[in-house]
Amino acid sequence: MNVTITPAAAKFIRRMIRFNGSDRDGFRLVMTATGCSGLGAEFSIATTPRAGDSVLEHDGLKLFLPPESRLLLEGVTIDFSDTPMSSGLRFVNSNAVPCSGTCSSKAPATCTFDAAGIGRKY
Repeated sequence: MNVTITPAAAKFIRRMIRFNGSDRDGFRLVMTATGCSGLGAEFSIATTPRAGDSVLEHDGLKLFLPPESRLLLEGVTIDFSDTPMSSGLRFVNSNAVPCSGTCSSKAPATCTFDAAGIGRKY
């Protein structure tokens, strides 16, 4: 699978796991296609992957990705930005697939999902 996780995103994911579980847990990221050809993101902290999930390991992190998420994340860079105006995961899509959120109009598409707007299930 071709997904890149930046050091800033890895730090955010580690923080979420540490605050909501243990270092042995994983980060389950569910990407869904939403209206107007957009993307929605939801994450949870899980001890084990669910049936059908693939495990993407990155520098000691475990990401649990269901099949649809794997398809939607192919070629995407997962980043984290923290500015005075917003803070959250960013999905930079080199394939320039449109997504919801705050997106640039230039390729590659850069989609920002504010941490406050990302669904969390604990």
